[in-house]
Amino acid sequence: MKKHLYKSIQRALYRIPMLILLCIFSILTIHAQNLTITGKVTDSSGQPIPGASIVIKTTTIGTISDIDGNYSLTGELSPESILVYSFVGMKTQEVLVGNQATIDVTMQDDVHGLTEVVVVGYGTQEKKDITGSVALVGADELESRPNTQLGSLIQGRAAGVRVASSSGKPSQGLSIRVRGTNSITAGSEPLYVVDGIPTSDTRSINPADVETMTVLKDASSAAIYGAQGANGVVLITTKQGTSGKPKVTLDAYTGFSEVWNTLSVLNGEQYRDLMTEMGQSTDWNRYNKNTDWQKEIFQRGISQNYQLSLSGKSEQTTYYVSGGWVQQVGAVRSSEMDRANFKINLDQEVNDWLSIGTRIAYTRYRDVDVNDNNAINQGGVITGVINTPSVIGIYNEDGTFTSNPFQNWENPVASTDGSDREYRQERFLGNLYLKIKFLKDFSIKSNFGVDYSNGIYDYFLDPYRTSYGQAKKGIGTNNTDRSSYWMAENILSYNKKTGKHSIEALAGNVVQKYLWENAYITTENFASDGVKTTNGGSIIASAGNTKAEKSNVSYISRLNYVFDDKYLLTANFRADASSVFGADNRWGYFPSFSAGWRISHEGFMNDFDFLNDLKVRAGWGIVGNDQIRNYAYYGTVGSNNYPIGGTLMPGTYPNAMDNNSLKWEESEQTNIGLDISVLNGRIQLTADAYHRKTRDLLLDAPLPISTGYQAALQNIGNLENKGLEFSLNTVNIDKEVKWSSTFNISFNQNEVTNLVVESLPMGNIAGRGEAILLEEGQSLGTLYGYVWGGVDPATGNAYYIDANGESTFTPTADDRQIIGNASPDFFYGLNNTVSYKGIGLTVFLEGAYGNDMLNATRIDSEGMTDPKNQLLTVNNRWRQPGDVTDTPRASWANTDNSLISTRFIEDGSYLRLKTVTLSYDIPQSILSKVNLSNVRLYATGENLLTFTDYSGFDPEVNAFGGSNTMQGIDYGTYPQTRNIIFGLNVTF
Repeated sequence: MKKHLYKSIQRALYRIPMLILLCIFSILTIHAQNLTITGKVTDSSGQPIPGASIVIKTTTIGTISDIDGNYSLTGELSPESILVYSFVGMKTQEVLVGNQATIDVTMQDDVHGLTEVVVVGYGTQEKKDITGSVALVGADELESRPNTQLGSLIQGRAAGVRVASSSGKPSQGLSIRVRGTNSITAGSEPLYVVDGIPTSDTRSINPADVETMTVLKDASSAAIYGAQGANGVVLITTKQGTSGKPKVTLDAYTGFSEVWNTLSVLNGEQYRDLMTEMGQSTDWNRYNKNTDWQKEIFQRGISQNYQLSLSGKSEQTTYYVSGGWVQQVGAVRSSEMDRANFKINLDQEVNDWLSIGTRIAYTRYRDVDVNDNNAINQGGVITGVINTPSVIGIYNEDGTFTSNPFQNWENPVASTDGSDREYRQERFLGNLYLKIKFLKDFSIKSNFGVDYSNGIYDYFLDPYRTSYGQAKKGIGTNNTDRSSYWMAENILSYNKKTGKHSIEALAGNVVQKYLWENAYITTENFASDGVKTTNGGSIIASAGNTKAEKSNVSYISRLNYVFDDKYLLTANFRADASSVFGADNRWGYFPSFSAGWRISHEGFMNDFDFLNDLKVRAGWGIVGNDQIRNYAYYGTVGSNNYPIGGTLMPGTYPNAMDNNSLKWEESEQTNIGLDISVLNGRIQLTADAYHRKTRDLLLDAPLPISTGYQAALQNIGNLENKGLEFSLNTVNIDKEVKWSSTFNISFNQNEVTNLVVESLPMGNIAGRGEAILLEEGQSLGTLYGYVWGGVDPATGNAYYIDANGESTFTPTADDRQIIGNASPDFFYGLNNTVSYKGIGLTVFLEGAYGNDMLNATRIDSEGMTDPKNQLLTVNNRWRQPGDVTDTPRASWANTDNSLISTRFIEDGSYLRLKTVTLSYDIPQSILSKVNLSNVRLYATGENLLTFTDYSGFDPEVNAFGGSNTMQGIDYGTYPQTRNIIFGLNVTF
């Protein structure tokens, strides 16, 4: 009954866009009239501009000015019509027709992009005046790709910024790395600042509300954020009202998703032959099904998204109000996510010296996760579709889930359908600011912000359908987590322009406080499945409660100086104190300097008419990192029960030693950049070279046994990242057909330059030992294992190459070597946008080259050591003496033939057709009859094509998410999906 109700509601929701369209076209209409507008187009010196374009906004009706700058335009015009005047190298202007019959326009010079205002830390700058390395993703790029995740909008758009989709789950967040991984143990995610409020959780932020995203990449740009800027800063600015009259916008889309790649596995007969070969027998008459587990688990996912916004601007008030709801049913059975958002942005100029404003966002979020990155015997769903034999069905006759014929490993549907799993979160993110202007050039801004979230995870495994549920007689878990954050900042600013001098300075204070709370309880022994909350279980299996706090106090300052629009200087200084460090080293000091020279404005460059801008930049700075566990410098104790006199008594033991000398990780970065703009900005090139040294790495390092501790968090080791970045923007055609392109490519080399120990193997995978090596002179993500030699034709056993370069059937741990590198040689993105008479086409490609992947899924699915089903490739296995093959013999419980080795290392390079969007703007001649400003219909395809030699489900995933060290490993990881989206955008 519940499922039928859910589907009925879902069908009704899918009809919403059509109902909205019917309502729109039933609105009483106001008809435009055929009118003629004449006028003249000139530049700032009064000279006529021939060939200027004059178009009725949102239509294809237009004309161009003649050799004397005169024009005449006839069309369906009303007083509300807007004329758009444009010319290459000039600022586009929009003019309201009103009652005018003659409209003369004076156009101003505008080299594409140079006068664009870019949001930087605690302020804004014109792009031409920026001296640091900054990447901007603007509104046009964001709106060209409908998406439910914030990180996806920046993927492939900014040089030096790599967005890793470690999984294709609807609930999966994205991991962003700015100029490589910057730490070993401490966090390497950039700082996200949403309308001035720092945050680390972006899953609940509505991408439809985002206006621009600015990435501060180098230390000279990010040092203003000091303690939090070591890994780069992503500034997220949400939308505001921009027009004089209220504007209502409706966005709606629905879409479908599916796993783009499936793998061939053994059928029932082939599986039976394999088991027989390994000496396993059973009554095969009981196991005669033919189940395709990939078809049972992989499904056609469905998504729907509805956003409604109201925005406007008057002389004193600017407002933006939005609400939205998005739902995704994943392409893997039982996975789903939905999110509801409400947003208010309000700015009020009380008078000429006082203004006040607020940014408020409320989110309700829900998801259902699936178990991946695990073996089938640990409930892994993705490994389960490969390793579950087809000879069993989904259910036994009594309604319980079937198991492997030889082991009690239940089929993957038991993991997706056998338990109730739900995470729910409510989040409030907002701020209130007050800005006072005084003494003409001074202003002070006080800002108070909060970020509050409350999450609840409920889990119930009933006592009947799964074997584990039967053994425990049901399991119930409730986990509640709450986090609260507040910040208060006061910033004094000074802005002065006099003659050839321009000065902008600020100084201020920031106070921040974090609080985390968590409580959980797990109970077992349920009488039935009627009561699923933890009070239905009679045995408390575990329970706990934790709290943690963190505080930061900061003092900031910045100076920007420009002389004669040619010589640019920026200096920052920030002092931070963090409670995660002891009193000896609580304060960190983070200076930065950068300078720029606009060579194109020098007199000796006057003859280069084609060159609009040529700027060289250089910067240096230090930023810090305190993203480690709270109370890290304290000596702590653990608790345990000890048998005393035959009775278990509670007790404690030393857990971690104190370290009052613990201090900040520091990253020192040098950046050199070049910005070139030619042909009135139609070609723009930005190039950067950087070198970042991270010292005093925070690392849990082993201690001598004599200390009584296994390891301790210490400041040890150094890490380097160095690289090159190139970004090219071109306007290829700017006539009736418009075609523009953006291309970026990034090269980064990462190296551990100092480590207190010789090497640290880590990351046990697939029961075969460590797969990652942390070692001085190597990069993070260095893959570690044995060198595969081949298969002995006489015995069918695998042999390896030992440390001396000789063959061996029994390699030792000392024979393990570096066998791959998960870091790509380079990654890139290419975007093309074409438009013609209301038709728009966007094609976006993204890829990486030179990275290795450990396909650990193959260890389980080509190992032939237990009763797991295998990939079809094992049909080429060794069967008798003399067979020449690369696949060893089947051998029960013999893992020597499937050790982590170069056999399972694959090229993870890929080129992906990430997004294709085809859109159509309905002509204004039609819309004016129904009183609409704009209607756009579009279809978007995501991940339509992937070119790769990787043999797994997807080359873009990582089993360990955004780990700093555990990279490039695929072990039954939820793959990326191919998505088709159909959407509608309406503006009233």
